Amino acid sequence: MIVNADSAQIYRNLPILSAAPTSEERAQAEHRLYGVRDPAEPCSAAEWAEMARKEIASIQAEERLPILVGGTGLYVRTLLDGIAPVPPIDPAVRERVRSQSVEQNRAELESADPETAARLGPTDKTRTARALEVALSTGRPLAEWQQHREGGIGHEIRLKPLILLPPRDWLYARCDERFERMLESGAVEEVKALLDRRLDASLPAMRAIGVREIANYLSENATPEQAVAAGQQATRNYAKRQYTWFAHQPPSEWPRFTEPVEGHAMDEAMSLL
Repeated sequence: MIVNADSAQIYRNLPILSAAPTSEERAQAEHRLYGVRDPAEPCSAAEWAEMARKEIASIQAEERLPILVGGTGLYVRTLLDGIAPVPPIDPAVRERVRSQSVEQNRAELESADPETAARLGPTDKTRTARALEVALSTGRPLAEWQQHREGGIGHEIRLKPLILLPPRDWLYARCDERFERMLESGAVEEVKALLDRRLDASLPAMRAIGVREIANYLSENATPEQAVAAGQQATRNYAKRQYTWFAHQPPSEWPRFTEPVEGHAMDEAMSLL
């Protein structure tokens, strides 16, 4: 039984943009946690982990095997290792931080939590804001909170991980092909429907790869060719970040499979489990 661990595929109304499982794929096995959130409701790693814990327990109670699939490393790490027990952020602090520019928040974070600031890129708007909110609201730096994690299930289960790290040229070619296929399959209509709802641009669903690029085309700020090129580049950039994370962040003993998983190679990959 497949359990989703992808931060985009959890949202409804984005099956093409998020490359969610097709009806044919769903017919081969039961899929859970796909399309269960409205795009207007952001889903944090902690919220997803709680849902995943319940699904995994339910599947195991049925004496079936849960197979976690997805490329959101933060989701997987939160589920296995737990999350820092940071108390709710003061709404006034959150409002102030989110009204400031990333440069303002960065400068303030360097004073309030220099250790975290040193780890974050200067343009990392979301993580900078989160770290600053925590430091200002709790009086303790994020790094201090992260030393104490709660809720992880890694010590309770028998885990058989497999990380796919195919050749980059092969991966990037598939990224380019994927974006073209998305446009042909209705991604433009999906983005138009999202834009018609006038959702906050900072919502995770609105930051899904392809939304901004297709929105530029719909607003006539980009030609179809420019939209395709920008979407392909954004997809490759994201794949590169995922590749780097999964190559280095998970434990070294987790098997890495470096060949394209096609045909007989699928059997070989599964033999590592």
